[in-house]
Amino acid sequence: MNHGAGGRATAQLVAELFGRAFDNPWLAQGDDGAVLPAPTADEQLVMTCDGHVVSPLFFPGGDIGSLAVHGTVNDLAVMGARPLYLSASFILEEGYPLADLKRIVDSMAAASRAAGVPVVTGDTKVVEQGKGDGVFITTTGVGARPAGRIASGARAAAGDVVLVSGSMGDHGMAILAVRESLAFDSAIQSDSAALHGLVDALYQALPADAVHVLRDPTRGGLATTLNEIARQSGLGMRIDEASIPVHPQVEAACELLGLDPLYLANEGKLIVICAASHADAALAALRGHPLGRQAARIGEVIADNHHFVQLRTPLGGMRMLDWLSGEPLPRIC
Repeated sequence: MNHGAGGRATAQLVAELFGRAFDNPWLAQGDDGAVLPAPTADEQLVMTCDGHVVSPLFFPGGDIGSLAVHGTVNDLAVMGARPLYLSASFILEEGYPLADLKRIVDSMAAASRAAGVPVVTGDTKVVEQGKGDGVFITTTGVGARPAGRIASGARAAAGDVVLVSGSMGDHGMAILAVRESLAFDSAIQSDSAALHGLVDALYQALPADAVHVLRDPTRGGLATTLNEIARQSGLGMRIDEASIPVHPQVEAACELLGLDPLYLANEGKLIVICAASHADAALAALRGHPLGRQAARIGEVIADNHHFVQLRTPLGGMRMLDWLSGEPLPRIC
């Protein structure tokens, strides 16, 4: 508990663990906040905040530290923003091993450096044993959106094309497998990754106003995210189930457990809705990036006063792809 009391032990933890891992000129200012360079005059500031309570803290393909960076960077990226800075707030449970905390912080620092987005300020609190669950992390991200980038769920238009950057359900199934000690013939890895490079590649290939919607399908998966966009835009969608990429091991695990991969979380995938005339260029741009090699065209936006998302099955029938009801897999991010 001394590590959360604000005295010598707190200062030592911040300096020797967090300060060393996240070292950069802004963090080194050592004040209650960081004084940061402003973006250029033709950019808008974008800010987002994300809490991370994933259980377990370590999983195939990542951990809570890298996930905290990727999740917040991606929230900025799908706004069309260039991620600039992160803050990090740690809620630690009394008795949590410092060696495990160091693994998390080192992973978070590595993800931050790889993304080129420094952690410039933070906070640390400790709660009594039994009042937390190891580590919770809240991150805030600040980014700059260049003029002309106005991606929003409200901008979807009838006739637009719906694309995804890769396979669905990897993160959710990876978390479930390790949480429930499930063993599969093929390992299932989380897709956790920072998407701002993929978004930049898309904008380099298309006129900015041709990209209408960007979204990362996290909690609730692809199905819920598409319903959110349909509600925002006041339109509907027609999606082709056979065109949606899903890894065979994820599909097999879902069949075994009675789950639908379209409702499982993703942490490194992108939904793109763009003008039909630019769909081929968008698909090529996505596939040309390492994070978009499995990109696919999965459907279209249609006029529909009911805002329904319809799914065309492989047998040729149609069914409703409704909102997620309940939470089949809590604490996945």
